[in-house]
Amino acid sequence: MIEVTSGLVGEWRELASRFATVSCRLDKALHDGHGLGMSDFEILDRLAEDGKDSARMHDLGEAVHLSQSALSRAVSRLDREGLVSRSMCDDDRRGVFVCLTDLGRERWRDARATHRAVLEESFATFQASVG
Repeated sequence: MIEVTSGLVGEWRELASRFATVSCRLDKALHDGHGLGMSDFEILDRLAEDGKDSARMHDLGEAVHLSQSALSRAVSRLDREGLVSRSMCDDDRRGVFVCLTDLGRERWRDARATHRAVLEESFATFQASVG
């Protein structure tokens, strides 16, 4: 028998369910429309949104909530596609900078509308279900 949980655990499960639903929608829309995974887009979005077009790998990992190995794989994939480039930090030879390329900025601009539309639609659906 499945127990119906309310309170804190119920809220957590609802949040986790909504996150999974939106993540799947984003991943499918971004992949189908732009050849990007959700994490790939999030990396490009973080690089593009602050106008600096670059970030230290460590800081980027914290911002997009990826493990070091998952971030490294994603950045390598984006680098192979010419969407980002990597360079060594002059101050700290252990540090690596990830830089958005012109092609990366173009792909981000194209995918940004899809990303925002999926978020808007998803949140409107959630609000309608509770309202």
